This record gives sequence, structure tokens and C-alpha cells, in this order.
Amino acid sequence: MAVCATATTAALTSIANANSSTTKKLPQLQLRTFKPTSSKLNPIPNRIDKETSTTRSISGRRKVLEMGIIGVMAASSMFFGFPTEADALRVEYYATTAEPSCELNLVRSGLGYCDLVVGSGVPAPYNTLINVHYTARFSDETVFDSSYKRGRPLTMRIGVGKVIKGLDQGIFGGDGVPPMQVGGKRKLRIPPHLGYGPEPAGCFSGDCNVPANATLLYDVTFMGVYSGNRAR
Repeated sequence: MAVCATATTAALTSIANANSSTTKKLPQLQLRTFKPTSSKLNPIPNRIDKETSTTRSISGRRKVLEMGIIGVMAASSMFFGFPTEADALRVEYYATTAEPSCELNLVRSGLGYCDLVVGSGVPAPYNTLINVHYTARFSDETVFDSSYKRGRPLTMRIGVGKVIKGLDQGIFGGDGVPPMQVGGKRKLRIPPHLGYGPEPAGCFSGDCNVPANATLLYDVTFMGVYSGNRAR
């Protein structure tokens, strides 16, 4: 029994010595502090900058898309029957230049006139502001002025010499010319002495819109009597 106890003690002692030797050979762990490099100091702001850039890019593409949609809508209004007021005026302008000529009635003053449409409204009152649309041409059919191109009718005082004599007589009437009525359309042939006469007109920086002794052709539409911002 003593021999067995001695052997057991020797074995345990050997195991203990072996464990002690292994423990001494284990390397010691060292804790190191992580020091980020300069390229990794602000990773979150960099991500935000990228996201902001992406957002701006998307916003820019959205604006371009919206402008494209507006352009398509504008084009659609032209091609699919949604005319603007300016489009309507351009149509009226080209209609006046394409209208067939009518047989002119010549009166003693030398004025020629004919009615394409006899209006159903009131005649042009004396010394009153009225609104007219017109296209003015020379005798060779060259257009030199048009209220349609300006996009609004001309407001003028009629019958008292505020316009050329041919327009006063041709719209207000007199000397064999019946007065125009609201809604009427009339063609006028105005000889030089009822127009601008022997002097050029509409001159600016040496260039004149109307040459001397010009015979004028007017297509006049009597829109209405002026009343503030409205015609009545």
C-alpha cells in the first residue's frame, strides 16, 4: 500500500511540474490602443457628403424632367387643339393677309372701301375711343404694321383728326362712306393725300416705315367702343 501511495504522489508531482512549465512558456498578451489614420478620421461626414451629392443629382434630374414635361405640354397645346391667345391672334393676322380682295367702292375723296362683314353693333361714335384690330399694307401687299402682331387691338379716338384722314373717314364714315359697326370687317384703300402725304412717316434713326406718297391698304375689324380695360 505504501508503494502505491508513493507512486501516485510521484505522478501527481510530475503533472504539476509539467503544467507549471507550460504556463511559463505562454506569451503575455499586450493591449494596443488603435490610432486611426487621417484618411479615416471622419467616415460619417464623407458618407453624408456622398448622400448630399446624390440628392442634388437626383434633384437636378427631377428639374430637367419637369422642364421636359412642361415643354411637351406646351407642344401638345399647339398640336392637339389647345391654342393660346397669341396663337389665335397669329391665325387672325394670317387670315387678313390671305383674304380675297373685294370690289372697292370709290367715293369723292378718293377713298376706296368694301365690307367683308357688316357689323351688328353700334356705329363708331364721334370723338370716342374705340378698339380696332388691323393689318396695314402697301399697294404691293407688303405688310408694314399690324395690331395682331403686337397682341392687342389699337385704341384710338375717332372722327376728330387723331388718326390719318383715311381711317377717320373709313371707320367713322361720311362723304358717302357708311360708318362701321361693332363686329364689322372692312377693307380700305387710302390714297397718299388721305394717308401720310408727301413726307415719310414712322422714321427712326434715318429709317422710315412708310415712304413718301404711299398708297395704303388697311384691313380693319371694329372690336368695340373702349370702356376702361374693356370694350363694350
